[in-house]
Amino acid sequence: MPYDDAPVVSYVRQAHGTTLLTEREKHLVGLAVTMTRGCQVCTRNRIEKARTAGITDDVLNALVNVVSAVNAGVSAATAREGFRMADAAAAESACTDLCSADGERVGKH
Repeated sequence: MPYDDAPVVSYVRQAHGTTLLTEREKHLVGLAVTMTRGCQVCTRNRIEKARTAGITDDVLNALVNVVSAVNAGVSAATAREGFRMADAAAAESACTDLCSADGERVGKH
C-alpha cells in the first residue's frame, strides 16, 4: 500500500492558513523546522521561498545561528541525561556487598 500523505498535507495547509502569524513568521518557523529535521532539500526550498518573500540572508543566517544553538543545547541536555540514566542503571546493578576473588557475587546483590 503506497504512503498516503493527504493527512499531513491537509494539516500543513491548515497551519499555513492561520492569520495569527505573519507570512514572514511562517517562513522563519518553517525553515527552523526543516533545518531541525535535517532535510536539505526542504531547507533549500524554504530558503528560496524566504528570499522570494524578501527575507534577507542576514535574517536567515541569524535564524541559522539561533536554531543551531537551540539544537546544540537540546543535544547536550539529552546526552547529559543519558549519561545520568546509564550511571544510575550501572549503580543499581553493581554488587552491593562483597564479590569473591573469581568474580562471583557473594551476599546481597
